[in-house]
Amino acid sequence: MSTDEPYSTPATLASAPPTAHCAYDFAQVDVFAENPLEGNALAIFSDARGLSTEEMQALARETNLNETTFILPRAPGIERERGVQVRIFLTTEEVPFAGHPTLGTASWLYCNHPVLRGAEQIILDLGIGPIPVRFIAPQPCEQGVFGTMQQKDPTFGEIRNSREDRDALAKALNLSAHDLDPNLPAQVVSTGMAFCIVPLRSLEVAARLQISPHVARAYLNRIGAKFFYCITRAHENSGADWHARMQFDSGEDPATGSASGCTIAYLVRRGAAASGQPIVIEQGIEMLRPSRIHVSATIENGIVTKVFVGGRTIPVASGRFFLP
Repeated sequence: MSTDEPYSTPATLASAPPTAHCAYDFAQVDVFAENPLEGNALAIFSDARGLSTEEMQALARETNLNETTFILPRAPGIERERGVQVRIFLTTEEVPFAGHPTLGTASWLYCNHPVLRGAEQIILDLGIGPIPVRFIAPQPCEQGVFGTMQQKDPTFGEIRNSREDRDALAKALNLSAHDLDPNLPAQVVSTGMAFCIVPLRSLEVAARLQISPHVARAYLNRIGAKFFYCITRAHENSGADWHARMQFDSGEDPATGSASGCTIAYLVRRGAAASGQPIVIEQGIEMLRPSRIHVSATIENGIVTKVFVGGRTIPVASGRFFLP
């Protein structure tokens, strides 16, 4: 064959039907994205009935995205009353809650669900219970859909601000104690998943963040947190208020909705963000996957509540997996 002929798939491969008994449709969306191929990618299996937990985990490994969700359809009346049942998987384990899978899955349902399509609010029935997501009807020519989830009211762990605490924290982050924000201490916060919120001194410190997974995991296990979420004030011309990074055992997350809820709860409680005032967290900049996460929280009678996390979801792909 001439080397300048176009590549073609062998006919035997192109025409052969998959040797499988079951086919499972999936979609891929970019969450907290202003444009396609930005934000945090998510795979969504639209009807996971018939899949075992082991098969869901294997498919999550196969997609190789930070998270994959599996929708388990129920009768319309049950879904209206109790929410759409969804399971969330990392490549390594199932988790009861995560932010960008919640927002991304609800946004896909907003565009595709046979009954809930276009609904002002869609409730997901997750491992931590029901999470409502509200939507703004998209304008003509607008990309994707903008949704806002209300997370659980936060719980706050111990503030770690002694010299010994700061030294141990800095070591776990592969930084020096001088790199930590001198005015805002680290603290474990959870709105469904526990994160250690770590304010850094500057964007320069954030740019050279390189957490050692093994050292970090030992520290996180000791304080009862799943991951570190490192924040610092964003550049004044960025259009964001805070800049964040979330490095974990096998890489880095371009947008972390669950940690963003913890962050706004922390900032409002510490007086670093105004009660009820929406702000923007940017993430994924260093990964060339820029993300915009819109957050707010309110203090009522000294209690942080009404934690909202929102952003745009843009569909980018669809396909089908064949299983024996």
